[in-house]
Amino acid sequence: MSCEKYKRILVKVSGESLAAPGGFGIDPNVLSYMAEEIKDAYNQNIQICVVVGGGNFFRGSILSNDGVLDRTVADQMGMLGTIMNALALQKALERIDVPTRVQSAISVTQVAENFILRRAMRHLEKNRVVLFAAGTGNPYFTTDTAAVLRALEIRANCLIKATRVDGIYDKDPLKYDDAVKYDKISYQEAIGKRLAIMDQTAFTMCLEHSMPIIVLNLNKKGSLASAICGESVGTYVGNN
Repeated sequence: MSCEKYKRILVKVSGESLAAPGGFGIDPNVLSYMAEEIKDAYNQNIQICVVVGGGNFFRGSILSNDGVLDRTVADQMGMLGTIMNALALQKALERIDVPTRVQSAISVTQVAENFILRRAMRHLEKNRVVLFAAGTGNPYFTTDTAAVLRALEIRANCLIKATRVDGIYDKDPLKYDDAVKYDKISYQEAIGKRLAIMDQTAFTMCLEHSMPIIVLNLNKKGSLASAICGESVGTYVGNN
């Protein structure tokens, strides 16, 4: 059965959301759960791409800020972490009969395809989930920026950012009990209120190109499929 509101989406998943206890590596149970959630959305007859971060393995900005590594080298190491996560998610999806392809922004042809837009579009037309790894392939750009870039390139109808909370709040709901959730907010309001949706470069790209954003909690079962069906899930960010 199909109840899609969007024909094509891109889901941004943080590496930390895959982490095992202690915040490092991959938790097999979380990986399997995430694959099932993506499958539920896939079964709604929708084309899906995923950008996954690498923070569960390596955060380049931390060591570069501490002066341990050059920023370029640190970011390149972080890109490798995203490839490991993409390969793990690919296997988890294929285990439950969801066809996938991994495309990398840096060349690792023995384990993943190079990113080629036309090929990615062809995979989507063949109903394959496409996992984009290695960010933009360049240092100094976050995986948030990579997610927006890929969403624009594939002409996605919406960018869905999966987080640990069920939307955007006026302050951190994990720290403040009186935090107020926004069901819908404009780009202009979000900028004016300095809400931490994603890094500034990524958010500015969404604003300039009118890319809708839905921020939701992927740990809440069924939230991704519900958002695709147009239900009020998380927080919607768009034009007034």
